[in-house]
Amino acid sequence: MPAKNIIPFVFAVPVTAEKPSLQDNTADLDRLRHALRATLPDRRPLEIPFARIVVLCRRFRQAGFSGVALVNDLPERWVLADFLSEMPATLPAMALDLGTTHLEATLVDLLTGRILSSAGCENSQIEYGADILSRIHQATNIRRQKREIDFSFIDPGLAVLQQSMVDCINTLTAELVAGCGVEAGEVRALSVSGNTTMTHLLLGLDPFHICREPYIPMVNGVEPMESRELGLILHGAAPVWIMPSIGSYFGGDLISGILASGMAASEQTRMLIDVGTNAEVVLGNRDWLIACAGAAGPALEGGVARMGMRAAPGAIEYVSIDPETYSMEVKTIDGAPARGICGSGLIDLVASLYLARIIDVRGKFRDPARENDPLRAAFMRQRLVMRDGQPSFVVVAAKDGDDEVLLEQIDLDAMIRSKAAMYAVLATLVNQVGLAFVDLAEICVAGAFGNHINPQQAITLGMLPDLDLSVYRAIGNSSLRGAEQVLLARSARQECLDIVSKITYVELNVNQEFMIRFSGARFIPHTDPSLFPTVPLFAEQKE
Repeated sequence: MPAKNIIPFVFAVPVTAEKPSLQDNTADLDRLRHALRATLPDRRPLEIPFARIVVLCRRFRQAGFSGVALVNDLPERWVLADFLSEMPATLPAMALDLGTTHLEATLVDLLTGRILSSAGCENSQIEYGADILSRIHQATNIRRQKREIDFSFIDPGLAVLQQSMVDCINTLTAELVAGCGVEAGEVRALSVSGNTTMTHLLLGLDPFHICREPYIPMVNGVEPMESRELGLILHGAAPVWIMPSIGSYFGGDLISGILASGMAASEQTRMLIDVGTNAEVVLGNRDWLIACAGAAGPALEGGVARMGMRAAPGAIEYVSIDPETYSMEVKTIDGAPARGICGSGLIDLVASLYLARIIDVRGKFRDPARENDPLRAAFMRQRLVMRDGQPSFVVVAAKDGDDEVLLEQIDLDAMIRSKAAMYAVLATLVNQVGLAFVDLAEICVAGAFGNHINPQQAITLGMLPDLDLSVYRAIGNSSLRGAEQVLLARSARQECLDIVSKITYVELNVNQEFMIRFSGARFIPHTDPSLFPTVPLFAEQKE
């Protein structure tokens, strides 16, 4: 039997009971209850749902009163979900990162912790709105007064969005189990990690007040429910764990990130950066945690640059320009034809343009007609073009019917704002607790952004603090990793609840220090170059 702290969300418990006789006329359900109770690792209440009694008793008797009980390990109680004649070869459960634009999931074997399969898909709710705000409006399009008169009212728009999400998850589930030798109905549990709005839309909870001052969600945490209650195609009694939130703009995906990074159990102070729609940042250790979010994400995820896109096949993820020969190298994800540029590629590109002196410290394209270096001037004349009345840099020229990939001045301006916001968020948060960047043992960078980013180029731009590169660690999809952990260990489920209870959230929208730091960071690398001693500085030419 595993230790209590590593008991999975669904626990397979071998059970053997004495067979009935004339001398022992104990009822089947009572017999099962008593035998299971003697085997469970603690004395928390054992719940047997009425709806499962017939199935459980028949399976228990058919198995000869000996087999394996599948028990859901829920907060404060055990719930008997099923009974099998023998230990299954696998006990599959699904971990889900419920992203605004993309869903990613893995199928985990609760018996071994092994990943059986993984899959991803676009969030089908994009049809009803590309961003959170649009979807909230779609889900709350009936007059507010209706909610105040009929408390059971469910907006038709919310019902449509919820069904869209359920259908999307069911399709993803079918893809996960295909080829694994299991059926969707054999998936025994689900853990969901998403932002506050996305979890509201999945659960059919009214998100009306999330985007209205003072920005209060309907719930921050809910008790696990059965998958049948959501219309999912998993096993009907599969428990669904929804990662808890802190508030409207601090969701369960970030709680997952804290869990996956290990910072909440660390003696040393660490930082977590997760770039998505916003840049969400957490600072702390096992004794305290402080967090904030800022609008530094869109330009890095493809939400601002015209040619911007998520990290996917065909996205430019790497760019370099030799500052002496002006040879240029471009790489796309999976080597596919270039379709656009993702966050890491954008950072590489802008940093390379600065180091090659194609742009100035303000992030503005320089004039090739005023360039003294003939090699640089020739490169600029080749790559700088006018599009729609503004200067643009040709990253990849049009070829064989494929469109050109451009970086326009408006994209550069958005990038400078985003990198300034990022640095201002980090600096403000560190200063809130009286620390400096050098006091941090580690900075974890999550998501696709973290997987592809070159920290040195981000430092060159003044987006990340100028620290030794060993301080930075990419941790991948921390939202999904955290969801996997809660499936596999009771300690992880308890830790995510503990994280919620001890975290402090700082609101930056009304923080004057943040605005001052933001203004100072709107240059490459910064108005105070002493903050970035490893970044080359160039005297502006006056020609």
